[in-house]
Amino acid sequence: MPTTMSTMSSSVSECESHANLVKKLTKAYYRDDQQVKFMNLQAEVDSLLEQLQNLKSEQVEAPSDEE
Repeated sequence: MPTTMSTMSSSVSECESHANLVKKLTKAYYRDDQQVKFMNLQAEVDSLLEQLQNLKSEQVEAPSDEE
């Protein structure tokens, strides 16, 4: 099944919702220094996910000429 923009948008929305839920849940359970590390890692994961989705969309928009 090919990936569509609506599918990717849905995935991004789900990830953002999940990230917000994780932030709320972890806030009460981690010390401040651990929370900062966690938030930095979460931001890095979000950035890498966005880069991956951009690469996937570029592949969908420009299929290779394999013949």
